[in-house]
Amino acid sequence: MDSSLAWIPRAEFERVLADVADPHDRARAFAAMCRINTLYMIARAGSGHIGSSFSAADVVSWLVLEELDRPFEADGDVYFSSKGHDAPGLYAAMIGLGLLDEDLLHRLRRIDGLPGHPDVGTPGMPFNTGSLGMGISKAKGLVLAHRLSGRVSRVVVMTGDGELQEGQNWEALPSAARYGMGELTVVVDHNRLQSDTFVTDVSDLGDLTGKFTAAGWGVLRCDGHDPGQLEKAFAQRAADHPDRPVVIIADTVKGGGCPTFAATSMAPGEWRYRHHSGAPGPEDRERAYRELTGTADGILRGRGLPPLRPVVRTVDLPVKPSGVRLPEVYGRLLTEAAREDPRIVALDGDLILDTGLIPFREAHPDRFVECGIAEQDMVSMAGGLAAGGMRPFAHSFSCFLHARPNEHIYNNATERRPVVYVGSLAGLLPAGPGHSHQAVRDVSALCAVPGLTILEPSHPAQLAAALDHCRSTPDSVYLRLSSQPVPAALAALPPAPLETGRGQVLRDGGRAVALGAGPVVLGQLLATADLLAARGVALTVVDLPWHNRIDPEWLAGLLTGVRHLFVVEHQYDSGGQADLIARHLMETGTGDGIAFRGLGLTEVPRCGTDAEVLAAHGLDAAHLADLIGADVLDRTPTRTPRPDGDTTWKLSATN
Repeated sequence: MDSSLAWIPRAEFERVLADVADPHDRARAFAAMCRINTLYMIARAGSGHIGSSFSAADVVSWLVLEELDRPFEADGDVYFSSKGHDAPGLYAAMIGLGLLDEDLLHRLRRIDGLPGHPDVGTPGMPFNTGSLGMGISKAKGLVLAHRLSGRVSRVVVMTGDGELQEGQNWEALPSAARYGMGELTVVVDHNRLQSDTFVTDVSDLGDLTGKFTAAGWGVLRCDGHDPGQLEKAFAQRAADHPDRPVVIIADTVKGGGCPTFAATSMAPGEWRYRHHSGAPGPEDRERAYRELTGTADGILRGRGLPPLRPVVRTVDLPVKPSGVRLPEVYGRLLTEAAREDPRIVALDGDLILDTGLIPFREAHPDRFVECGIAEQDMVSMAGGLAAGGMRPFAHSFSCFLHARPNEHIYNNATERRPVVYVGSLAGLLPAGPGHSHQAVRDVSALCAVPGLTILEPSHPAQLAAALDHCRSTPDSVYLRLSSQPVPAALAALPPAPLETGRGQVLRDGGRAVALGAGPVVLGQLLATADLLAARGVALTVVDLPWHNRIDPEWLAGLLTGVRHLFVVEHQYDSGGQADLIARHLMETGTGDGIAFRGLGLTEVPRCGTDAEVLAAHGLDAAHLADLIGADVLDRTPTRTPRPDGDTTWKLSATN
């Protein structure tokens, strides 16, 4: 989709920084310009976090322009954001200062561009962030390393107030005070909103000043949008608390600096902030651009300077793919199931929209529990509900649901009480947010948990059957839901029996069989089969939704007369279906005479568009067709190398 977008070139940043002498006005103008470029970057990428980037923009501008000594240089002061959602705003500031290539302004969430959340592969990023709650601990370790190496520099870390619900933040505080870390300053972007709604309506943080004070920290508070107050706060920090860590609670507005996105513009009674993630529509985008240029130009006119000279070009904007999405279907199915099953309780980790739970909350408010950004607490609470005879369903993004509370999931399993864990955003896609949000290690991390079944449906009818299984099985279940649109060929599939360890043949072929699970993999495999058919190769495509269960009788029947077996996974290849099936084939001898190949990730997933990243990892139909076709025809693959120059595509392969 073509659209006219505008951005501020670096030359304009240089002009404003040189010509606006007053530091407060300079910081305000710089912040407005960074917001314009943040808006451009997110609009062009089709996704990103406007609200968080805008609320932090004034703090970041003051820090990089006036407060920190040579930030982002090897021996300068260190700044990073723990919440990570505000990465586009930080990138805009660094590009404006000439610390990142200006061309990267056009490559947010593109392969070899700027990742959706901070990554150490980007110059100036000391840590990978976006997985919440880790920043203060990482900053403490960095302070200790600096002391041991004789380096003198300050470390400033930004956190969100929603992020403070993660318990690790509070574990990190006392030892920083004990070690007298006067080098460490934490700035809380106190915008009062988290992903879905207001912090006070989820897990009220209460007396923040009292909590930090009790841990031995100095505490200051200021208006995070006022450069004058920020200047005073940092000056007071240096004067009054030189030998201990300090938190500066910066009161901000989510989407601040721009009425269109500001939370203060929310309608009375509106509970959900609409601009946490995603890209704004054309009307909001144009209105916000006018507001932001008006702010910057007003400052320049007040100084007798010419207005901004933006670059305006027509660019090709990504179009959000259409189609049914399983989390939305799941939310409706769970709501209906709860009408007849009073045991069902839904717990949410601050992702009610993305996990499809809005209908459930509206229909069953007494059985909906908003746990906030506290996955460990949510999972253990689910264990308590199961002990009380309920059937708890715990929800979050897959990347967060399986990892931080992994020990708690195992503990629940050892109690032999069924809990259902529902992870959305499962697998390699969407790839734009980057590896902190790509759930590619969940199957490996959970496949060995006793009494836990991993189940990944690929279409609505199968999802309905999977939900019935979750309600009736004595085992716990990890229900892995891709958030990508279901391909039309899968969406129309009718109901079919869902039997543990058994799959369904989606396309009959010849003596080559490809197994997979979920709409992403199966969509690519069906397209692969079409490509191979044009080359005279018949491929049987099988939907096997069970990641850690296999029925030997079913598998033996499927493989009768088969010469080639491929297992394709959109996650790390250790501990998944390929390992499960290969072990069974070796132990039983079922695989004698069958060439076997497992295809999955063995490296940290790339960030980019979905098509770019599938191709980069060799998991798109074109690469799969070349590889499978070469194996079946006993030829060398002829496809061009991946962007990193690796012709093996980083795939696990055994024949």
